[in-house]
Amino acid sequence: MTISPNGLRQVISADQIQKRVRELGRQISDDYRGQTVIALGILENSFLFMADLVRAVDVPVVCAFIKPKYKQTQQGESAVLEILFSHELAIAGKHVLLVEGLVHSGVTTEFLMNDLRGRGAASVKLVTLLDRQAARRVPLQPDYFGFLVDDAFLCGYGLGSPEQTGRNLPYVAATI
Repeated sequence: MTISPNGLRQVISADQIQKRVRELGRQISDDYRGQTVIALGILENSFLFMADLVRAVDVPVVCAFIKPKYKQTQQGESAVLEILFSHELAIAGKHVLLVEGLVHSGVTTEFLMNDLRGRGAASVKLVTLLDRQAARRVPLQPDYFGFLVDDAFLCGYGLGSPEQTGRNLPYVAATI
């Protein structure tokens, strides 16, 4: 186990991540052979994963990003206030691959997938680097995932919170 000077424990190494991203890229390429896919990354946690993933995919890819903005409810839970697209996408009849860094409760992801289907997407699939199934509040199962995780707070490889450093780590770490 590697403990960094900033009190983080490495959970998934940079080599493990890159190997798994290449495997996911091959699987996605096989599934979308002969088609173009719209990779729609959910900011902020997906940006590094999406960059590496789309380079590992060998079918045509259109990249776009989406950012859910949250508002705390009085019960302390997050509710989606609005969803911002990097640009308005014409997705009717297109194959959409929703790219997440971490799927937690699944509530926002399920909402986004249903919204994309409602906009007429030919298909909507989900790929996530990390899947925290124990925290799921809806019956959502990613079509592709990198690693199952249980740690409460993870950072690195693009993951983290706006108030903390660590998104730039080449590996995934947990607080100790």
